[in-house]
Amino acid sequence: MSDRGTGLPPSRVTAILGPTNTGKTHLAVERMLGHASGMIGLPLRLLAREIYDRIVKRRGAAAVALITGEEKIVPPRPHYFVCTVEAMPLERTVEFLAVDEIQLIADPERGHVFTQRLLHARGRFETMFLGAGTAAALIRKLVPDVEIVSRERLSTLSYGGSKKLTRLPRRSAIVAFSTEQVYAIAELIRRQRGGAAVVMGSLSPRTRNAQVELFQSGEVDFLVATDAIGMGLNMDVDHVAFAGLRKFDGRRTRWLHAHEIGQIAGRAGRHLRDGTFGVTGESLELDPDVVEQVVEHRFDPLEAAEWRNARLDFDTLPDLLRSLTVSPNTFGLRLTEPALDETLLRRLSKDEDVARVGRSRGAIMRLWEACQLPDFQKTTLDEHGRLAKDIFQALTGKRGRLTDDWIAPRFAALDRDDGQIDQLSARLSGVRTLSYIANRPDWLDQAQGWRDRTRALEERLSDVLHERLTARFVDRRTTALMQALNVRGDAVAQVEDDGEVIVEGHAVGRLSGVDFQIDKGSTALEDKALRHAARQAVTPEIARRLGHLAAEADEAFAVTPDGSVLWRGVIAGRVIGGEPFSPKVRLPGDLGPPAARERAQKRLEAWLAGEAGRALRPLRRLKGAIEGGTIKGLPRGVAYRLVEAGGVLDRRDVERDLAALSQAERRTLKAFGVRLGAHSVWLPALLKERGKAVAQAFVADEPFRPKASGLTLLPSPPPSVKLMSAFGLRTVGRFAAPVELLESLTERRAKGEGRLSDADLGELGLTVEEAKALLAGLKTTRAQQPDRDDRAPKVVKDSPFAALSVLTQAKAAPARRKRPRRRTAG
Repeated sequence: MSDRGTGLPPSRVTAILGPTNTGKTHLAVERMLGHASGMIGLPLRLLAREIYDRIVKRRGAAAVALITGEEKIVPPRPHYFVCTVEAMPLERTVEFLAVDEIQLIADPERGHVFTQRLLHARGRFETMFLGAGTAAALIRKLVPDVEIVSRERLSTLSYGGSKKLTRLPRRSAIVAFSTEQVYAIAELIRRQRGGAAVVMGSLSPRTRNAQVELFQSGEVDFLVATDAIGMGLNMDVDHVAFAGLRKFDGRRTRWLHAHEIGQIAGRAGRHLRDGTFGVTGESLELDPDVVEQVVEHRFDPLEAAEWRNARLDFDTLPDLLRSLTVSPNTFGLRLTEPALDETLLRRLSKDEDVARVGRSRGAIMRLWEACQLPDFQKTTLDEHGRLAKDIFQALTGKRGRLTDDWIAPRFAALDRDDGQIDQLSARLSGVRTLSYIANRPDWLDQAQGWRDRTRALEERLSDVLHERLTARFVDRRTTALMQALNVRGDAVAQVEDDGEVIVEGHAVGRLSGVDFQIDKGSTALEDKALRHAARQAVTPEIARRLGHLAAEADEAFAVTPDGSVLWRGVIAGRVIGGEPFSPKVRLPGDLGPPAARERAQKRLEAWLAGEAGRALRPLRRLKGAIEGGTIKGLPRGVAYRLVEAGGVLDRRDVERDLAALSQAERRTLKAFGVRLGAHSVWLPALLKERGKAVAQAFVADEPFRPKASGLTLLPSPPPSVKLMSAFGLRTVGRFAAPVELLESLTERRAKGEGRLSDADLGELGLTVEEAKALLAGLKTTRAQQPDRDDRAPKVVKDSPFAALSVLTQAKAAPARRKRPRRRTAG
């Protein structure tokens, strides 16, 4: 995929270099999606799957291909290719090409593949290499036309020293360098801290994603992982703890380099959130110089890139072996040590059966392909060599392919999901080998059918492995009571389906939603012990529920007038303040990881703000008009006081402003749903049941509650204006009265020429005494009437302007009565 010979302008080549948490991969994906076609190579199948799923959500499955050694999802006409670096189909021409973790050009095992991509893989218009700053000088030497762009970390990384496993902060990732050590640490955390998720590079994407979800959802607060998390896997980790500082790199056990520690430790913190790193367990303290390098992201530059000749000679076996030993003639490149495929080739070339068949150019190419089969099962060299030989002999035999007779028994041996974690992991590795073979259509008969079968088996085994890992390392039914209280160590605590919490066969409390209510023990000692066990039992369950709550759709929530926020009909929170459009909600109790509780709280607050915006739409609209300057002058003052009061005002409080309003200004207020009544100014739309329920939730802590209908005697001191507004009430004398009742009272009295009939009182639900009390409380210095647009201004007798008023009315009178009088006369 080089530019040479295409006749096109050279591709723009950019290297985006910097520490972890600088957004490099995100930038590359965004740049790729800005082109009509693109390809990105990633260091891990797990990371490739993560990026593939992200792009599919944005562009659809038909536009994206996933290509790894064990998995190929290629729609008919894909625009974007997400691949492992080894599996990149470079024969495809794309506008944009990117390679992630380019500093792996110095990796002894895989570096030559990354170097080949650095030197020769190009997009038609844009090429981007992503990696650590240590590669800058070397890349500049090898690619003279490259543009180096350095990026700074978005958050601070600091050293937290040594901590015991049992003292590690929540949201920690513990890094170990062997499967046995990962399992031992996870088991200890399960016993001491409730549970841990497990992530290793050997896990399938499906198992890994399910384990990560345990951590991300807050069900567990700890993650035990190999150094696979250093390769771009994004998780909400606050602290990274190294359980060791030595690793086996495929050839020998060695100390970690400073840049490797920085790559892994850099997974602590996310975006703008700071992170910390340290050591734990039996690990030695980090050297101060190494700590300084990691904190300041300052490491020794790479000296050379691993290289292997890509122009192999397949004329004879000796020629092929010789071409693999050709040395580079470019400064900055060094010949890589023999990889597994070369080692197998040298071994098989001495086999008489292989040498007899491998005489033609085509046969030698087939032999080289067979030797490149990855050793997913980590078997011995002899065993892996036998498998490669079997494949080579089948590919050069009469059929020229592997047959069903070859793959079917191997598949059948793996097609079972019993056993424990190690057995399931071994089967999954075997399935990965078969998947690799099935994804070579030129190797296997009925390749598509076997691809589907191996994928389905991998998914089934992945799900079972996730269940086994969770059952072993997550304490959903804790068995530990407090030894200090001399309680039996085999006591069992669990949460029943109906929410009842059982310890040693006795009900000690009930879990409703995310609220745990504990019963009283028979003695103080028993009470303390049972409470401890019960809390251990419900904490993982609450964490799981908090995770589900945070991901729920709006339809799952409701709010009640007493201030309770319901989740699927169960109380999940309570309104504790704020304004309707920026509410504050508190979750019950204190159990569950803080991060999970915060996510759930934010979800409830976001839903409640949206619900308030819908239920109290007129109030929100009026508030927005005030803040946006849509309403100005005197109407703005009236609207502001109305919003501050919660939607209901005593007209007397704004009478002076109302008297000064022009007709146009009155119409402006009415356009926003404001009603100017005889005694009140209010928003009638807020008096619907939905609006009242939301408004009352924000005043639920006030003790006063009015009657469902009619008048209610006011307490002393009187309730707040907002509480009265939430119930659609007004203070009249010593009563709280519905706003609409007061308006009806005035209208009926006006129709009765100042009197109320028994029928009127019956329909209003008032006694004679109550009516008199209301009328007395409503008396003012002037008779009030509801505002009408056609109301003529009043003329004060003996006013010096009375004569002018008569003249003005005389001029205006014909205009008002001109047409009706003519029609009547006619």
